[in-house]
Amino acid sequence: MSTGDFIFTGLGHAYLKDNWIFRNYRGEAVRGQVLALLGPNGSGKTTLLKILLGALTPSEGSVNIQGQVAFVPQLFQVAFDYTALDMVLMGRAKKVGLFSQPTPADEEAAINALERMGIGHMAYRPFHEMSGGQRQLVIFARALVAEADILILDEPTSALDLKNQNGILEWIDRLARRENLTVIFSTHHPHHAYAVADQALLMLGENDFESGPVGDVLTEKNLLQLYGLPLKRLTFDYEDLNVETLVPVFRNCKRRKAN
Repeated sequence: MSTGDFIFTGLGHAYLKDNWIFRNYRGEAVRGQVLALLGPNGSGKTTLLKILLGALTPSEGSVNIQGQVAFVPQLFQVAFDYTALDMVLMGRAKKVGLFSQPTPADEEAAINALERMGIGHMAYRPFHEMSGGQRQLVIFARALVAEADILILDEPTSALDLKNQNGILEWIDRLARRENLTVIFSTHHPHHAYAVADQALLMLGENDFESGPVGDVLTEKNLLQLYGLPLKRLTFDYEDLNVETLVPVFRNCKRRKAN
């Protein structure tokens, strides 16, 4: 394995004896790839993320991660009037040390991280006054300034409108393809996974999962089992693109095509 690669095998966890959340799970990605984790509420996505972050020891199995890991949580507000730059500098905490002040080099690294995310001009804007999409990019920059090789994202498009969802997906793709980082993200949106992920893990049940390349895993059959709702894989042309995506079929809703 090289820096940025990770693999987990035979992974399982039970908070109570013999009350398993999941067992025998496996997944992997190499540097520059994206892995999407999908499962309904209560399937154990948060538990799995904690294990991958090293915050929770699994009941069984192993995790082998090569490189520095950074975590990007769901959108949140802060209690104080931190600027975007202040938020990013928090990512330098391990390098700055306890009771020390950020150096000019730390501030330069933070500014560079914001510029890499396209929001360098917002460095001194109060974090709480920024839009949801802008705040998410600040948190991405905070992960970058920690000099991580692997980013773990918890539902990064949660509570964002469609335009900002698209922006975050573009950045996930860019961080993997251009920055050569490895990205793991959880999501409730299979079409997001289909758009940017290389690998996918479907958390179907305690001993039931599908793991592998997105095209093999995100099938209509597997997604019907996962969500109890049919999703169709559609292909169409848009401008100069040939687009393939997943669309849910809401069968019992009012709006239908006229005869």
